[in-house]
Amino acid sequence: MKTHSMQGLVLGWLLAGIVCMVAPMETRAQDAVKIGFVNTERILRESSAAKAAQQKLEQEFARRDKELQESAARVKQASERLDRDASVLSESDRVKRQREVADLDREFQRRQREFREDLNQRRNEELASVIERANRVIRQIAEQEKYDVILQEAVYASPRIDLTEKVLRSLNSGR
Repeated sequence: MKTHSMQGLVLGWLLAGIVCMVAPMETRAQDAVKIGFVNTERILRESSAAKAAQQKLEQEFARRDKELQESAARVKQASERLDRDASVLSESDRVKRQREVADLDREFQRRQREFREDLNQRRNEELASVIERANRVIRQIAEQEKYDVILQEAVYASPRIDLTEKVLRSLNSGR
């Protein structure tokens, strides 16, 4: 008798546990989770804010870019002149010109490296600003339309939950 009552007690606990687990699942199924997706790369490529940031960077760095191109041309000309004249130069003149070309090239590479670093830093600042604006818009959409979750990274997202176009329209309208 003890065995049957013990089995009944264990069975009762198991059934109670299952009921406790299933009841919340039924409630959750009735309250479907609303999920959306936003393609951040597309926002950074197509939004007017991202395009304006790109134009701003191009204007800001145009002069330095032109100076670098001119510097690269000077290094190339000096190197070609050295190659052309090397056979008729004295050893000391040839070594002197090689040093001059090497110094020009080293200075060019330093300036080019600084340019890239400055450009990358400014690009990151501008993109962060665009992403911040996009995130504000995404939060507004989430609150207004009662989304539980909006993802910005996904291996796959169904077009039916893709909110990218809506975010782009809102960003481009200036809201």
